[in-house]
Amino acid sequence: MSEALHVGSGKVRELYALDDERLLLVASDRISTFDVILPTEIPDKGRVLTGLSGFWFARTRHIVPNHLLALREDGRSTECRKLEMLPIECVVRGYLAGSGWKDYVATGEVCGHELPGGLVESQQLPQPIFTPATKAQSGHDENIDRAAAAELVGAERFAEVESTALELYSFVSSYARERGIILADTKLEFGVDTDGTIVLGDEAFTPDSSRFWPADDYRPGATPPSFDKQFVRDYCESLGWDKTDPGPRLPAAVVSGTRARYVEAFERLTELDFDDYLSDPGVVLR
Repeated sequence: MSEALHVGSGKVRELYALDDERLLLVASDRISTFDVILPTEIPDKGRVLTGLSGFWFARTRHIVPNHLLALREDGRSTECRKLEMLPIECVVRGYLAGSGWKDYVATGEVCGHELPGGLVESQQLPQPIFTPATKAQSGHDENIDRAAAAELVGAERFAEVESTALELYSFVSSYARERGIILADTKLEFGVDTDGTIVLGDEAFTPDSSRFWPADDYRPGATPPSFDKQFVRDYCESLGWDKTDPGPRLPAAVVSGTRARYVEAFERLTELDFDDYLSDPGVVLR
């Protein structure tokens, strides 16, 4: 990595500057739960995130340009365009789950969207809704309403981001549904390039940024199993851990079970063997 200058670390990714216009994002195998990075890694998790992001970037260019320039041979490193990132998380929800469900139970609304009464947990919404959040440097992102988000980015930019995020959700959720997977909700990040054009950045439609459910196991009123870190959350919850640093070490069975769910999501969504991606990361771009 001698050619690149390390400029930042996230919960999962390391960020390097290649030059004035290009960044290198390296997805580690770190896993966090309850906003704490755990001491145990999940093998190949970073490659799943990188490969799936590349797969979706290649298939959504007709909707919005993205930051991807190249995938490197290690399968976890992405060369991308440097952008001025917008200060909001762009969340689209097609189903009532997570913090959206909690907000609905408390107020009958989600981020200012008034919803019909009598909905149950995990129920499909009448139509997908855009529910922005602030970006938290540490701890949880905070849900905000559309007016607050428009103040942060400007009304015109907000309208553009909202319509783009909803169109991306519609495309990917239909694609996934045909492969037996429900995209319940997703978090997207957008930036602006030097021409002022909106560009999709960060990661896209991965198990870390999205709630994927197997369609066969879906029942309104219950929480379906998801293709993400649920094994890890459930294990940590069972320990009576106080959810502060340091986090617990994970036993081998939890590690292998979590890896299997990430890999299964990759293979079902891309219809590619994960081993083929490890041999040639460029396969997801074709």
